[in-house]
Amino acid sequence: MTTEDDRLFEESRNTAERYVESCRKEFWRNVFQVELDYLVEHLEESRDVLSVGCGPAMIEGELANRGFRVTGLDVSREALDYAPVQVRTVTARIEDVPLPGSSFDAVIYVVSLQFIENYRKALEKTFSVLRPGGRIIVMLLNPQSNFFREKNRDHDSYVRRIRHTDLQEIEQAMSEKFQIRAEYFMGVREGKLFESQDPGWAALYVLTGMKPVGK
Repeated sequence: MTTEDDRLFEESRNTAERYVESCRKEFWRNVFQVELDYLVEHLEESRDVLSVGCGPAMIEGELANRGFRVTGLDVSREALDYAPVQVRTVTARIEDVPLPGSSFDAVIYVVSLQFIENYRKALEKTFSVLRPGGRIIVMLLNPQSNFFREKNRDHDSYVRRIRHTDLQEIEQAMSEKFQIRAEYFMGVREGKLFESQDPGWAALYVLTGMKPVGK
């Protein structure tokens, strides 16, 4: 590698390390647990699961421990280096990854779709790799929430790197391919989590769908 390559690699490695370290904080462990419980409930009868933008695949590792066969996809090789051994990892963009069609029972986006530049192309690829009747679960950050507004005021927050904040636009794009339902989920107030479907408090907007049989 060139000196510039070395520098970029070191920056990516440091970013991944900082992210993994922040994930160990109690608040984020609680968030991951709530998200994990939701996924387990809604992935019933699924076996092969693709997680897009999984990072270090902490939630994905827990899904694997619960019997799911999980593939974690991310553009960052450095982040995937932290993934649990029970998760198969692929370094690529969902838009152009060479995965065979109809190869997964479920595809999940745990707060990742909004960071993908061409999310419509990502949804097209998702449709392709899902088996008929397969499930899609998309967890989106809710820009109306107090949690989002607080994070957005922090210049170092990952929230400021978000590309897409129009939830209705994303929902419409999904509805063109999948049979979907939507709900606000996971209230956050002063670092505490609670059940809420109030758009002012729910940190997430979750879209769940199914690929029509025969497609």
